[in-house]
Amino acid sequence: MIRTSVAFPASILLLSLSIARAAPAQSLVDGPVAPPASTVAPHVAQAQPPSPAQSSAIVVRPDLTEEQMADLYMARKEYREASQLYKRLADENPQNAVYLNKLGISLHQQAALGPALKYYERAVKVDPTYADAENNIGTIYYQRKKYNKAIKAYQKAIAIRNDMPVLYSNLAYAYFEDKKYEQAIVSFRQALLLDPQLFERNGSRNGSVLQDRTVGDRGKFYFLLAKSFAEAGNLERCLIYLRKAKDEGYKELAAIKMDPSFAAVIKNPEIQEILAPRPEDNPQI
Repeated sequence: MIRTSVAFPASILLLSLSIARAAPAQSLVDGPVAPPASTVAPHVAQAQPPSPAQSSAIVVRPDLTEEQMADLYMARKEYREASQLYKRLADENPQNAVYLNKLGISLHQQAALGPALKYYERAVKVDPTYADAENNIGTIYYQRKKYNKAIKAYQKAIAIRNDMPVLYSNLAYAYFEDKKYEQAIVSFRQALLLDPQLFERNGSRNGSVLQDRTVGDRGKFYFLLAKSFAEAGNLERCLIYLRKAKDEGYKELAAIKMDPSFAAVIKNPEIQEILAPRPEDNPQI
């Protein structure tokens, strides 16, 4: 399964803590959806007058729209329930690109890649300026290892919105897996320029755009990140990712001695410590 991340507004996440689990759905998008239990007061409770202690308690029963309820299901990873509500909204509002995109994400998270792609493409057709859906098309192709198509989709998204670091990050991953390492570095650098803490964050900005962080050669990937941070003058994060590359068994760390990208940091004692071979790398004979 592709590793995709989706973030949601804090208010939705807080509400998820107070709502009981709903009944399981019967299919990906069809069938009735039972409202979470705490949104409907029990019939018996309505017939009983509140006690003094109960009267003094503050009970919050938020009135949520169907979209908010679906977002809440997504935040709780109840993707089938979410997809049912999004499907209803999309059917009732076929020209609403946001509903189509969110329905695609809820299906994507259930590994229903074909239906997810269909709804992403419908969202882009409804709104050709919707960068989020164009990005999500790229994540489908990325998971299918069709990296050239993923790259084109991410590039289209960036042409629409060039201020979203997640788009450059996804493009960089696709370049990396397509073994276009220099282009990957350029894209990582741009992503980090827009958000220096991008790789310390978990998820995307608002729940409508997916971020993919799956890679094959993790050692080389961490090395390229270290190189990007070195070029940006960020020694702290350069060290972090060089250590990760070493821990993953990356065999070409010594190459940084001749790499101009590391020229400004190569004499740092911590860099030299990372480059020093481990005892097990030089067994005594």
